[in-house]
Amino acid sequence: MKYLDEYRDADTARQYAGEIRRVTTRPWNIMEVCGGQTHAIVKFGIDELLPKEITLIHGPGCPVCVTPLELIDKALEIASRRGVIFCSFGDMLRVPGSTTDLLSVKAGGGDVRIVYSPLDAVKVAEQEPARDVVFFAVGFETTAPATAMAVFQAAKKGLRNFSLLVSHVLVPPAMEALLASPDCRVQGFLAAGHVCTVMGFTEYEPIAAKYRVPIVVTGFEPLDIFQGVLMCVQQLESGRATVENQYARSVRQRGNQPAQRLMREIFHIVPRKWRGVGEIPRSGMGLSEAYAAFDAERKFGLADRRVEEPAECISGQVLQGLKKPRECAAFGTRCTPEHPLGATMVSSEGACAAYYRYRRPSGGGSGPGMTNVEF
Repeated sequence: MKYLDEYRDADTARQYAGEIRRVTTRPWNIMEVCGGQTHAIVKFGIDELLPKEITLIHGPGCPVCVTPLELIDKALEIASRRGVIFCSFGDMLRVPGSTTDLLSVKAGGGDVRIVYSPLDAVKVAEQEPARDVVFFAVGFETTAPATAMAVFQAAKKGLRNFSLLVSHVLVPPAMEALLASPDCRVQGFLAAGHVCTVMGFTEYEPIAAKYRVPIVVTGFEPLDIFQGVLMCVQQLESGRATVENQYARSVRQRGNQPAQRLMREIFHIVPRKWRGVGEIPRSGMGLSEAYAAFDAERKFGLADRRVEEPAECISGQVLQGLKKPRECAAFGTRCTPEHPLGATMVSSEGACAAYYRYRRPSGGGSGPGMTNVEF
């Protein structure tokens, strides 16, 4: 385990924490949207170094975690078919479907391959022209440009044996859905810096204005997160609600416009079901009609499948910021990374996985949250 004392900018981080303590006069609930930020918060004990008035709420910022069960089941069915090469990022292989997972399909003889880019799957399709190659396209706006380029290249090469099982989702509609909920406790957001590197942050401005919530585009280092919290608290304390950019070294206001143009050519906006949350209008990307031939759901006749989520897993409440992982009765007992009930326990960005790794009571030692820090 790594703690804040081992962080290279620990002294500066403590200075930000001290400044947050100085400016905070009342309780505030701030949601970090990204699962990568959640892992940094839990790993370095950032939440427990903040004043008690500041509550950090973990949001639906893990694309693996929000991929709906029915899409996992579709992936399992396709991967089990003879003549199919199923390509996926590695963190999808242990995500449980209704009865099994992709790793078990691979162990049972299915040709399931881990790739590091959608373009790797295009190369596989070129090398295996007699077999259907399917790429499991999961991710937020961050990874969508690479998926779009894979489709563009496959079309250019005339690869009829290449297709996508698409589960790309969009962050702003999910934030709006959370804010519109009667159970919402969020008063400010730390927005995901990598998403905004692609998309910019102009689309967050109407959300901040409509719901009167500050939104701070934030990076992933502990120093980024402390500074992002400070900027958010300063807005809350002064009654402001605007979009600010902490992650200026990477994010520009309008983002990567060539990437956005390619995404608009390949995809169109669709409603998307989020695991444990439900369907959110205009929150997903699907292949446009011009590229419908690359849609694996259509190709394999799976477009109309529907599956109910398991009742025991509370990942939906975790993803909505309503509960913390340790409030689940199955946490660390019936649900572990080796035998997960839901994706939040097995994904590298899942909140339950972060708590299991860094906050288990049986973990021993003086982990994050147990370190005495003086300001």
